[in-house]
Amino acid sequence: MKLAQIYAVMVKELRQMTRDRMTLAMMIGIPTLQLLLFGYAINLDVRHLPAAVADQADTAGSRMLVRDMLATDVIEPVASAQTPAQIQALIRAGTIEVGLVVPPDFERRLSEGREVMQVIVDGADTSVQAAARQLAQTPLDGRMSTAQSAMRISVLPLYNPQRRSAINVVPGLIGVILTMTLVMFTAMAIVRERERGNLEMLITTPVSSAELMIGKVLPYIVVGLVQASVILGLGGWLFEVPVTGGLLAVYLVSMLLIVANLSMGLLVSTIAQSQFQAMQMTFFLFLPSMLLSGFMFPFDGMPAPAQWLAEVLPLTHFMRLIRGVMLRGAQLPELWPDAMALVVFSAVMMVLAVLRFRKRLD
Repeated sequence: MKLAQIYAVMVKELRQMTRDRMTLAMMIGIPTLQLLLFGYAINLDVRHLPAAVADQADTAGSRMLVRDMLATDVIEPVASAQTPAQIQALIRAGTIEVGLVVPPDFERRLSEGREVMQVIVDGADTSVQAAARQLAQTPLDGRMSTAQSAMRISVLPLYNPQRRSAINVVPGLIGVILTMTLVMFTAMAIVRERERGNLEMLITTPVSSAELMIGKVLPYIVVGLVQASVILGLGGWLFEVPVTGGLLAVYLVSMLLIVANLSMGLLVSTIAQSQFQAMQMTFFLFLPSMLLSGFMFPFDGMPAPAQWLAEVLPLTHFMRLIRGVMLRGAQLPELWPDAMALVVFSAVMMVLAVLRFRKRLD
């Protein structure tokens, strides 16, 4: 064993590494991304949950109570409501996550020491439910009288009153698995053809760029639907996860994410020079998708720039859709903004992939 030869091999590897710009960028980019995500974007302290207030009493005491609840910054009013039924409808549609209901006989309940407010919360997300329970136990402002400071506030969790984590995790797991596998499969599609020498033969055929891309995508749609079926079957069998909105709606939502992931993977395949680079870029896209989508950490706890970035990721919109359909029984017309976001994302990614591939043929 000679040190000079070892040194020569080491220098050769370093030079080869510096020539591979994609690998070099990933070596620096991935730890930087992780540091920014975990240090800045991820926040377990939930704040500014979208809420609505139904103050049916509308007295000085009830208004003071509502102001004190809003002053905690745990909730932020984004919609108006007059009755508990309206609040439940807003939660079902995903417009709000928390609703405050003050009954008409607020003053009498207060004097009798009975419950004076009900906090209705979307229990499908256990972190939101925990934040609502903490809100109900928050000490009130010192301006309150002794009787008011002992107000009884109850929490009504909808859709997951037992606070089972599987109810929240399994629907989101569909999106995580589809994102992780389908983006990687299609990201290596064009690269594999190039490495095997098949790309030149495809160029000589009358197949257009769009036809080639669509033909690459269609088989993986079936793969994605099979994966979704496996997760749904095991989730219902092992964890008794409900499918309140019906299987057809679940499959339609899954199809939207599948097409979005496949189109994104095709765009990656036109950029990567090798299958290894395609896998690196897939991981670079998957990491923020999993962390910022609301699957692992509460979406409303993230700072505004992180939320803006998350809105670009298809998994974020899928999380809202699948939890709304499976757990809250919402219909797709009620969730149309997120569904439309996935359609637009898929169209943009597919057009970019076709244009980039056509450019590479020239």
